[in-house]
Amino acid sequence: MDGMALERSAIEDGPLVVGSKRFTSRLIVGTGKYPSHAVMRDCHQLSGAQLVTLAVRRIGPGGEQEGLLEHLDRTQLDFLPNTAGCYDAQSAVRTARLARDLLGTNAIKLEVLGDTRTLLPDPIGTLEATRELVADGFEVWVYTSDDPRLGVHLAEAGAKAIMPAGSPIGSGQGVLNPNAIRILMELVDVPVIVDAGVGTASDVALAMELGVEGVLLNTAIAAAKDPRRMAVAMRDAARAGRQAFLAGRIPRKLYGSASSPDAGRIAGASAT
Repeated sequence: MDGMALERSAIEDGPLVVGSKRFTSRLIVGTGKYPSHAVMRDCHQLSGAQLVTLAVRRIGPGGEQEGLLEHLDRTQLDFLPNTAGCYDAQSAVRTARLARDLLGTNAIKLEVLGDTRTLLPDPIGTLEATRELVADGFEVWVYTSDDPRLGVHLAEAGAKAIMPAGSPIGSGQGVLNPNAIRILMELVDVPVIVDAGVGTASDVALAMELGVEGVLLNTAIAAAKDPRRMAVAMRDAARAGRQAFLAGRIPRKLYGSASSPDAGRIAGASAT
């Protein structure tokens, strides 16, 4: 087996599957806050993402990004509309239905926020909207807190993916409660995707090392000093974190352990 074939065999992985959608990339990116549409297009390509999120309230008639769709390559990208900017279940449901009419997709990233200051998800409204949208035939990717029990209720309501916030939207704090996400993954049978709060490549790698199915981010690329370079960093971090998870890290130990055993060591030689 030549070197390239050996490498492909060593890093082989299955696709990310959520509902009816399948992707080889596990990094999902957004479309807002970029300095220009040209930079956005470059970052999408450099990130390797195959799925991008769209804020329906911004791309609909009269929205601040009404012409955005013209700058997205539908031959290379799939769209996941979201209900960003909704603060109650009914407005989120209406926005999801508008997205289905505009984009011809039943997939929706559901966001029901609690307030404009924290941008934390409202648990009651989120669960209510999930139930209604599932009953209406939507494939719901649901943005939620990292509360494992709430994640269980959302999965039982029919959500196709549970998307806990690593930390508040746009905060750049990374994954603040990895143990909650580990517990959530044990309790639900649908993909868990970290959504929001990552700030740099190490945040993405650490999230993927937990075993989540993917990471969704926007601001960390769009608002970076060099968005294009950060897009490459995020791409590589997602891949590296996924491979590290699949490889299985060594256990953490209190004391050191020599890489060469003492048995059979030449007298006077030092362990390395």
